[in-house]
Amino acid sequence: MDSLTVIIPTFNRSAVLKIALDAYCAQSAPNAIHELIVVDDGSTDDTEATVTAVSRVSPFPIRYLRQTNRGPAAARNLGITETRTDLILFTDSDINPDRSLVAQHLEWHNRYPQANVAVLGYVTWRPQPAPTPFMEWYGENQLFAYREIRHKQYLDYSAFYSCNLSLKANFLRAHGQFDEGFKTAAYEDIELGYRLDNAGLRLRYNPQAVAYHNQYVLFGDACRRVRENSTAMRMFFQKEAGQHLLAQQRQKHFRVSRRIARWVAKAIATILEPSKPLLDSNIHFPSYFYRLLFWHYATSRLDLDDPSFVRDVTSASG
Repeated sequence: MDSLTVIIPTFNRSAVLKIALDAYCAQSAPNAIHELIVVDDGSTDDTEATVTAVSRVSPFPIRYLRQTNRGPAAARNLGITETRTDLILFTDSDINPDRSLVAQHLEWHNRYPQANVAVLGYVTWRPQPAPTPFMEWYGENQLFAYREIRHKQYLDYSAFYSCNLSLKANFLRAHGQFDEGFKTAAYEDIELGYRLDNAGLRLRYNPQAVAYHNQYVLFGDACRRVRENSTAMRMFFQKEAGQHLLAQQRQKHFRVSRRIARWVAKAIATILEPSKPLLDSNIHFPSYFYRLLFWHYATSRLDLDDPSFVRDVTSASG
């Protein structure tokens, strides 16, 4: 394989998208990009004009597609339908590729040419403005789980992150695409990863395929993201993929020790509340400090260790 297609879904992010497109134009191997497809999910800003302007100076073809606002899952599926290469690289409009990103993905697919092999790259925050210690913890442990997978070669479906992920188009078309019932950028990629994993997907991790997340996230932003994605989360846990994850967790849910741990965690988080404004500073705190306060403010009501949450999604799925 000597080239791939990049698929970027986007919605009302023209300024951020331009930065990402310019970074692809500066790739160390621009000839390795057969085509870059931007799927506009019904934007009302100047996304089309931005893509058109960059396409005029791009060293590779950039194609603009537009759909009514149906969510990133539907946008990626449209991109899959339009892809003309054997290899697809999924990313997002707020993900800026390192200069060697495309070359790294191609190198690994040539090293592992089997149809069922996919490659996950590494996503970190852009270097400027410098991320806060909370952002570093959040990106490695909550938004993604790179700290957990950093020493692994093969990953399971829970690491099927569509922001820096490449796989063979024919395997994807043969075994399923994104569930368009998901309307936001949350859980739709992991749900597809579960189905592909059942079909024999082998997900490899290449930490040298680096991309930079073009966001600056405050503690409140991270908590709000959890609340905004709660519908997608409940939808996920009502599907087979979510039920599989719940089954793995179920043995923990009703143990008295887990309930005691939740009570203790809530008490400690309450004590730590006065320190909350410091979360967006450059002061480094222990990992448990971030974990406790994030759980307290963001995830305690959507916690897999909460028996009531398990009962809700289990009864809904049944």
